[in-house]
Amino acid sequence: MFYHLLYPLTDSFSGFNLFRYITFRAAGATITALFICLILGPFFIRLLQKMQVKESIRAEGPESHQKKAGTPTMGGLIILSGIIIPSLLWADLTNFYIQSVLVVTLWLGMLGFMDDYLKAIKKEPKGLVGKKKLIGQILLGLLFGLGITYLSPNYDGMTNIPFFKNFVLNLGILYIPFIIVVITGASNAVNLTDGLDGLAIGLSALCFIAFGGIAYVTGRLDYYSHLKFEYMQG
Repeated sequence: MFYHLLYPLTDSFSGFNLFRYITFRAAGATITALFICLILGPFFIRLLQKMQVKESIRAEGPESHQKKAGTPTMGGLIILSGIIIPSLLWADLTNFYIQSVLVVTLWLGMLGFMDDYLKAIKKEPKGLVGKKKLIGQILLGLLFGLGITYLSPNYDGMTNIPFFKNFVLNLGILYIPFIIVVITGASNAVNLTDGLDGLAIGLSALCFIAFGGIAYVTGRLDYYSHLKFEYMQG
């Protein structure tokens, strides 16, 4: 929103030219996300406690996990807010990749919300059963793969290994199945890791930093010659 509202006013005030730079907007989005999580997070947790939205632990789980029973659940809504709101405020919303990432994030966020809702509100111990989760993830991967294939301005069916010069994999017809495996595998990896407080988000934070860095340098043509990342405009 800021990019679309303020950057066009550069002719009137040169300071708005800052919104042209991804680095500046990424920093602004980071600070906004930090503000949302640190300021609104505690308020949201107290609200969940007041509404009795609490974690239930399966009886067959490890004994050490039983102490987590009663912990407020649906905390993923804080993470989603910390991703989506800063993106809407600071990103170029006409960018195909921004649009794609927001759709994927919202889709998987809704699957997580449905799972927590069934467990915490409807008191269904298993929540959203694994088969339905898997169908939702595979369907998302299929639709996202088709979108990348037919709508992406940079699609060529190939991917490269970072830091290896001219090492390119041509996936061809396997490109869409590859995307399905990545999306389904990554989301289930987080789900399987989410057993102890802070474990899943701690590991996810490391991944966010790594992939955020990769996304940044692949969008910079001047970095390509040094790091051998495939340049992707946008």
